[in-house]
Amino acid sequence: MTLTLIIAALVGGCLLFRGHAWLSLVSTPALVIAGWTATQGDFAAPQIVSTGALVLVGLITSVPKLRRWILTGPAMTLVAPLLPRMSQTERVALEAGSVWWDGELFSGNPDWAKLAAFEIQPLSPEEESFLEQEVETLCHMTDSSQVDDLGDLPPETWAYLKANGFMGLIIPKEHGGLGFSAQAISEIITRCSSHNVTLAITVMLPASLGPAELLLHYGTQEQKEHWLPRLARGDEIPAFALTEPLAGSDAASLTSRGVICHEEWKGKRALGVRLTWNKRYITLAPVATLLGIAFQLEDPDGLIGDEVHRGITLALVPTDLPGVKIGDRHDPLGVKFINGPTTGEEVFVPLNMIIGETEQVGNGWRMLMDCLSAGRSISLPGLATGATQTTLRTVTSYGLLREQFGMPIVRFEGVEEKISKLAGHAWWMDAARQLTAGAVASGEKPAVLSAIMKAYTTEYMRITVNQGMDVLAGAAICRGPRNVLAGFYQSIPIGITVEGANILTRTMIIFGQGALRCHPHAFDEVDAVEKNDAALFDRAFSGHVGHVVSTGFRAALLGWSAGLLASNPLPGRTGRAARQATRLSAAFALVSEAAMITLGANLKRKERLTARLADALAHLYFASAAIHRDATRGQRSEEAPFFEWAMRTHLGAVEDAILGVLENLESRWLARSLRLLMFPLGRQTSPPSDALEQQLALLAISDESVRNDLTHSVHLPKPERGGLGALEQGREVVLKVRPLRKRLNTAVHSGELPRGSEAQVTEAALEKDLITQEEAQLIEEARLLQVDLIQVDTFGPEAYRARCGA
Repeated sequence: MTLTLIIAALVGGCLLFRGHAWLSLVSTPALVIAGWTATQGDFAAPQIVSTGALVLVGLITSVPKLRRWILTGPAMTLVAPLLPRMSQTERVALEAGSVWWDGELFSGNPDWAKLAAFEIQPLSPEEESFLEQEVETLCHMTDSSQVDDLGDLPPETWAYLKANGFMGLIIPKEHGGLGFSAQAISEIITRCSSHNVTLAITVMLPASLGPAELLLHYGTQEQKEHWLPRLARGDEIPAFALTEPLAGSDAASLTSRGVICHEEWKGKRALGVRLTWNKRYITLAPVATLLGIAFQLEDPDGLIGDEVHRGITLALVPTDLPGVKIGDRHDPLGVKFINGPTTGEEVFVPLNMIIGETEQVGNGWRMLMDCLSAGRSISLPGLATGATQTTLRTVTSYGLLREQFGMPIVRFEGVEEKISKLAGHAWWMDAARQLTAGAVASGEKPAVLSAIMKAYTTEYMRITVNQGMDVLAGAAICRGPRNVLAGFYQSIPIGITVEGANILTRTMIIFGQGALRCHPHAFDEVDAVEKNDAALFDRAFSGHVGHVVSTGFRAALLGWSAGLLASNPLPGRTGRAARQATRLSAAFALVSEAAMITLGANLKRKERLTARLADALAHLYFASAAIHRDATRGQRSEEAPFFEWAMRTHLGAVEDAILGVLENLESRWLARSLRLLMFPLGRQTSPPSDALEQQLALLAISDESVRNDLTHSVHLPKPERGGLGALEQGREVVLKVRPLRKRLNTAVHSGELPRGSEAQVTEAALEKDLITQEEAQLIEEARLLQVDLIQVDTFGPEAYRARCGA
């Protein structure tokens, strides 16, 4: 009998671990009864009663009508008041886009073989050529100092953008555009961002949420044929206007109004919309020729249907129409991209200016959310990655040139610590950027992952740029052509604020949307209650109960085994990391269930809890990106320290977030129980060690191939421009003379040469024929170049007043 119990427990446990809760429920007692009967030798009364009970339980839990009558029907009545209610705006946002790897992470049992098999498609030859030719030319011709002086891109840069297809990156070739993939657009934005933020924003806007993308997805054929070629050529400058003084992320609060009416249009009476709006923070609006306007549409006279309030609608508005006002600009922290307000008073446009015409009336919010679910994956993550890579390259050049106490500052452990973190963040941010862009290029529109990428990469841009500022110190503070980092530093709050402020995204959107959209059953449960659909609720609730039981068992088993019992389809270090990520995915899934079950609809208002759950999901995704990169790049030996650093950093952050939820969960007994189940020994992931971070720093500073790989998206300006190009040239010269300097230092320490300044030591070495005249000249050139490159910009009184606009 003991053996029977062991076998039954093993079979039931295996089924439960693999997510087969119902089979576990039925098979475990069935095996016990069978073993009991075999031991007793006859089928006595106890076995008959037990078998009957098992059959009854099996029937109730497997026959839908019985299950609804006895179990899920009453459960629906009890659960309904606890579930969150969805407004139409929330429902549209939840249903936008697609679920991709985020669904695997929510399942608590991610399929790592599936992720490793996902191929990021390489750029096409045309895209690769465009990146290395047109994009490089664009960056070379754009002088950041000139942009600051003009308050805009130079006219020749604007002309080049229009003439070379930058305004039509996403527009298909049949409509006159380039039709590039999401992967290519991400690379282009990252490269431009590494050079100049204003340039990057100007390039990304036509390729982001706006008239072109909305027309591509929702426009009529006639609208596409008319507008897309003009947008692709740059004949029309687009801007999209959503945000208002009283409405940002809360689209239901839009005050912009449109009324269906008849008015004169080009000499004829036409049916159309009379619009009034007041928008702000609209990029390119001051120079736009074609506005996309989001507004609430009303049809009081029933001219297009029976409904009066038709909902959020999107329309195209040429800016030369009477009543349209553009031209004023905001000053976004001195960053010179074009951004400003626009207003419209009683502006009439015909019905064919509504995007999608009458078919898309009232669908504006859905259109926006669907497009944004992909767009947020590309633009701002590219900006953040470009800034991080450039900061790393700048710091590793400047740190070699700047000396204190007779040695380069990169050799000080305090500076080394900053560089190691910069290098680690640069590695995983690029992995996450490429993975997400690759998913979008494959046809996914990962709404939750795009929100994660936007919010967290811009937050890490804040961290990495500040790390660079710490190292460069005064050289990063004094603005001018020599300062590489000031532009990034100024732009940090911009990336954090636009396309959904990070506070809102972290506290409400990521987990709020993910918990319903990515969870295997939660959305169907809420949907079933709102529709009063008992059959749908039965399927969803039954599945949810099984999911909770299986997840709880898996999380406990993985917690107590330190992840060793997790399935491991990947080899080597990648597989070991995947095991730990599976352990924490199960823990995340279980603690999410605990929060949703105990707090119900109130979870929406517990924003600090949902923020921590968002942190856990985000860092699980970044760990996944690192696993994908390591698996698909063949576990390169030189990347081992970066992979380990990324896993320790992100899995540690997941643990911190989950433990933070447990520490603040209102049900204290449940929190303590879950902690014992999932973290019996406490925090299991240790942070990166000093020795590991020293490896990262040394590789980023001294290994040229690793340094180039970490900063592969960075545009290198010509040395005569100053800034990064000059620092790179100086670094090359210093590395070239390093063996000579080492030889002289050895001679000084041995007493062969007297102590003194480098110039004095060089002269003494020359006199003793320890070096040649050419070598002495090379050392002197390097010394003078170092002195020059660590200088900062200064301005005379008149020049400074001009910089201040006085």
